[in-house]
Amino acid sequence: MARPARMVREYSDDLRLVRSWRTRGLLLVLVLLYFWLPFQLDDFWASVLTLSGITAIGALGLNMLTGYTGQPSLGTAAFIGLGAFTASYLGRPEDFGGLEWSFPAYLAVAIVLGAAVGFVVGVPALRLRGNYLIIATLGLVFVALYVFESWEEVTGGNAGVPMPLQVELFGIDFTALELFGEELGRNQSLFFLVWAVVALVALLCKNVVRSRPGRAMQAVRDRDVAAEVVGVSLFRSKVGAFVLSSAIATAGGVFYGIWIQYLVAEQSALGLNLSIEYLAIIIVGGIGTIYGPIIGALLVGALPAIIDEFAGQLPFVSSSATEPGISKPALKALLYAVLIIVFLVTEPNGLAGIWRRVRAYFASWPLAR
Repeated sequence: MARPARMVREYSDDLRLVRSWRTRGLLLVLVLLYFWLPFQLDDFWASVLTLSGITAIGALGLNMLTGYTGQPSLGTAAFIGLGAFTASYLGRPEDFGGLEWSFPAYLAVAIVLGAAVGFVVGVPALRLRGNYLIIATLGLVFVALYVFESWEEVTGGNAGVPMPLQVELFGIDFTALELFGEELGRNQSLFFLVWAVVALVALLCKNVVRSRPGRAMQAVRDRDVAAEVVGVSLFRSKVGAFVLSSAIATAGGVFYGIWIQYLVAEQSALGLNLSIEYLAIIIVGGIGTIYGPIIGALLVGALPAIIDEFAGQLPFVSSSATEPGISKPALKALLYAVLIIVFLVTEPNGLAGIWRRVRAYFASWPLAR
């Protein structure tokens, strides 16, 4: 008798990343889109999709902390800023007050620095949970903003700092690629690098989740006291989740700095709204899944660039503080809040939950009801 395709009978089958021909087909389609899409996009939409990829990196990091370890956080904006300003100071030319390090060097230093700050934050957060942890991580955002605004040598203070960073890896300049005899623009070139990093980070997170530390993190999320009773170290699981999440978010900040090219340390750019955006991404996409934050980033992560481009055409959006109407930052925050409320009330599992139900329906068709 033939074995059903999706039945798992051996541990090796359960460990397989790609379990069916449908998944292989989907991966093939994604690879083809990866190579085909940049050639079809204009500069604006290439910029939007590149920003979506960058937010997907940070969202995957937050998801490891909140989705898989059950530690809610509003501190993502602090690590995005840390990554961006670290890359700026280490990577920008000496004429701009930087050290002109190579792309791999300043990326590696930013990741290590983010992990170190995550450890420092994670240790005292061991005794906090729920709303108290949210307040503590929110305080981290305001502390980071104060440091960014005061440390003018690195961040430029209130005036901001340019980020003319070179992005060269293995001799390839990812700001000016030439493929198949065609020269690509900056955003089209960055698209290839950013989404390759998204795939690597997703693969890393998937393997961590399936490992022993990953299962311990999920046990802590579900029942931390029971997990400690059976031998799970809350210190290693919770602090390790902070370290991993912070390192990934800081890497996302590096790419954010590369993409934006000029960053000002202010509330509208690196404040609470940015942290809420990342929280909205994992809730809308599907918290506690790997592909959920990526789906959420494509939907929610594209909103800032789209709002900046088209919101001026809406009659109720003001272009300055003196005009009546809602400002663009307030509109973004309102949309994030509405998305969070709608999905928490109607679909707590996010778009990933909807996809699982649709897939289960067709997998069991015509027996499904």
